Amino acid sequence: MMTAQEYVESLRKLNTRVYMFGEKIENWVDHPMIRPSINCVAMTYALAQDPQYADLMTVKSSLTGHTINRFTHLHQSTEDLINKVKMQRLLGQKTASCFQRCVGMDAFNAVFSTTYEIDEKYGTHYHENFKKFLTFVQDNDLTVDGAMTDPKGDRSKAPSQQADPDMYVHVVERRADGIVVCGAKCHQTGSINSHWHIFMPTISMGEADKDWAVSFACPTDAEGMYMIYGRQSCDTRKLEEDASIDVGNPKFGGQEALVVLDHVFIPNEYIFLNGEYEFAGMMVERFAGYHRQSYGGCKVGVGDTLIGAAALAAEYNGVEKASAVKDKLIEMIHLNETLYCCGIACSSQGFKTKAGNYQI
Repeated sequence: MMTAQEYVESLRKLNTRVYMFGEKIENWVDHPMIRPSINCVAMTYALAQDPQYADLMTVKSSLTGHTINRFTHLHQSTEDLINKVKMQRLLGQKTASCFQRCVGMDAFNAVFSTTYEIDEKYGTHYHENFKKFLTFVQDNDLTVDGAMTDPKGDRSKAPSQQADPDMYVHVVERRADGIVVCGAKCHQTGSINSHWHIFMPTISMGEADKDWAVSFACPTDAEGMYMIYGRQSCDTRKLEEDASIDVGNPKFGGQEALVVLDHVFIPNEYIFLNGEYEFAGMMVERFAGYHRQSYGGCKVGVGDTLIGAAALAAEYNGVEKASAVKDKLIEMIHLNETLYCCGIACSSQGFKTKAGNYQI
């Protein structure tokens, strides 16, 4: 497994095309607006190296038997599902932010089980493709972004009915050795900080949408891929010299980007869905379930820090005993713990899929 520093250095080796304010950012790893989000992902590596968090942060791979970071794991039991939520709460407490590896982890588990059932029906080789890819990810402890949300265009129309076909990621050419894809994915959490991307459909599809029913993996610096960095409130304050106030959470931060695909070639070995439109909905639903479960952990950990900060601010201002303040803090705690309970409950009620991993 990589250390936090090794992770940061691994990003420098990528030729990721990052744009911000209409200009290409050459050294995006050290950019003051981007670096806080990199620190968040680095924490997922740092805690995996800490013996006191070994039970939550590391696990034996079901594919290789090696010890791996839980963020690259296929859930093998309800205990795994519960430990996932606990791990996410821990990281939310440590960063008070989004640590950006959850989307990839949820994509791994959704694609793993869905490809098994596609192969079962059609005799395709998507599941074997995916197992080889995930083994590569685990062996190298990579961060992988799960890319699902398309621009969508006119939401009352299916992908094939859009005036602009690029409103959904789609296949524009099928070759003997792979496919060529175009389109975009919006609001992609941690996309710039990831080594690879997994692309998935965003809605259920019909037969006319076969070219849009596609799932695949590709490196973040693939030829034809462009990242347009997403803006956040007060983000330019981090660019100001000696900025020390109104910069939010200065050490850690979230990140998202618009990912543009301009005729990107995907070799056959990295394709996990290619026209089997009736399985698009299954992949979306399974991913969405895992990702709502994730919120029962990560958002609760962030909530812990926000509640603590609010209580401290009340104490600083001498109003910690005021009933209005106490009522609000109690309500915050109530909402936070209820959300956590939902994450634990759906985990404990998990079940084994045909592929062998566990679904919430």
